[in-house]
Amino acid sequence: MPDAALHTPYPPIEPYRTGMLPVDAIHTLYWEECGNPDGVPVLFLHGGPGAGLSPKHRQFFDPAYYRIVLFDQRGAGQSTPLGEYRNNTTQLLIQDIEQIREMLGIAQWLVFGGSWGSTLSLAYGQAHPERCTGFVLRGIFLCTRSEVDWFLNGIRWFFPKEHAAFAGHIPEAERGDLLKAYAQRLFSDDPAENLAAARSWSRYEGSCLHLLPHPEVADQFGSDAVALGVGRLEAHYMRNGAFLDDNQLVRNVGRIRHLPAVIVQGRYDAVCPPRSAWALHEAWPEARLQVIEDAGHAAFEPGIASALVAATEQFKRDGTL
Repeated sequence: MPDAALHTPYPPIEPYRTGMLPVDAIHTLYWEECGNPDGVPVLFLHGGPGAGLSPKHRQFFDPAYYRIVLFDQRGAGQSTPLGEYRNNTTQLLIQDIEQIREMLGIAQWLVFGGSWGSTLSLAYGQAHPERCTGFVLRGIFLCTRSEVDWFLNGIRWFFPKEHAAFAGHIPEAERGDLLKAYAQRLFSDDPAENLAAARSWSRYEGSCLHLLPHPEVADQFGSDAVALGVGRLEAHYMRNGAFLDDNQLVRNVGRIRHLPAVIVQGRYDAVCPPRSAWALHEAWPEARLQVIEDAGHAAFEPGIASALVAATEQFKRDGTL
């Protein structure tokens, strides 16, 4: 593999165009374009659901080569209303992606997504394979029942203190079904109760992202601007199985197997364990699976960030038009 120093993220950039797109009577989406307006289109899909964009997400792509399209999904980031779960399904997010693509006059694009972004990338690709030139996927999450159970309960085997705080937000009598208990609080009519539950949920996830501790990330995830989107929307999608049939994304991989793909997975990813990436790779052996031996889940752990930039560089060399 080339020297990792060749694959550090690109320097920070600013969008050359931004906008707000109303998609229904409730939701308005924030979107932006960066890089080369005449470049090869690439779509970035953020995680969560509900985590929203960071300016750092623009840095996985060569801005001289790529026309970089990013947007905050329904209920996330700068899209409004924050944390809104009504009219919020995978199928509607796929429709939103198509509306943005048509608005921007893009025929096809490379699709890049991590964690929940990998879920949405696969669902979108399988719905519209003719619109995709390939995929860069990180920290695979297929939103199966076993993965949801792992997130809610299994992580305690590796992060017992963090899980104890997460479960401790719920009275002991209700801890047998943490998803149900959190949902009752996240979707109650009491905004203060919503926010307290969302902070607890989001801080829990933020505390488990990295191989090595990064307490500042947990603090960021516990902030109101992040927590309400992450807590409410993750619970909403988990309790609805991401509005997909169980294991649907693996069963339907034949719809996109003809397209090139790179899968980047942290060996010690406690949030989205490597078993899901392996299951996807077994169904899609043509996809290149790269396991990063010294990483957890976070996109900007050095080995993962390097592999992601290397993947976009590989697509640049191979061409995606």
